[in-house]
Amino acid sequence: MAGAKLKVRSKVWLENEEGEVVFGLGRLKILEAVHRLGSIHAAGKELKIGYRAIWARVKAAEERLGEPLLIKKIGGATGGGSTLTPLAETLVVEYGRVQEEIKRETDAQFQARLGDHLNI
Repeated sequence: MAGAKLKVRSKVWLENEEGEVVFGLGRLKILEAVHRLGSIHAAGKELKIGYRAIWARVKAAEERLGEPLLIKKIGGATGGGSTLTPLAETLVVEYGRVQEEIKRETDAQFQARLGDHLNI
């Protein structure tokens, strides 16, 4: 098959019994940015997502998990900020690992099954 090289894409997320997203790539990126930058505000600037939108996603995930993901420090003379809870740290590391493993396996499966037929 002629044409541009194709790329395989796959996404995995956690959802509750009602089908509501609990954790996925978007929330992973948010928590990674908060961890790296130390605040929701800074994470929003980097990700080009408003503070309220980030807070809504984090709050929804916390409510659906029944546990907090962020420890928030109120601003003031010393400044505010946020840090990840142990659960959030675990989610970031382990979800990231699972996503990478799935990506590698998906790539290999598509290459083995369709590589000769498609430009993968």
